[in-house]
Amino acid sequence: MFVCLQFQDTCVGFLLGGIGEVNRTKQPSHNFMVVDKNTLPSEIEANFTAFLRRDDIDIILINQNIAEQIRHLIDAHTAPIPAILEIPSKDQPYDPNKDSILRRAKGLYSAEEYR
Repeated sequence: MFVCLQFQDTCVGFLLGGIGEVNRTKQPSHNFMVVDKNTLPSEIEANFTAFLRRDDIDIILINQNIAEQIRHLIDAHTAPIPAILEIPSKDQPYDPNKDSILRRAKGLYSAEEYR
């Protein structure tokens, strides 16, 4: 299952693509969080931590500028599942230097290993 921690326009696209979850009683489940300018970092942290604890979540998609607000939690997450994928938003371009997964991957390989 995917989880979205994103701005409304990004989340709507994923929901239209079918990522939104409905449980057995046809009630919407909590597998996404829409973040706006009034969302407190503590709310983002609480939802992110709750998503990490769920065993039915394999991938967490998060806009990179939202990830910056909880970078300490993302950097502390070392388990392979759920994978945390940082994606760009329409307001900010993607910066690979901030992405924790790419930083870890760069640390695994040196230039000499590619020869």
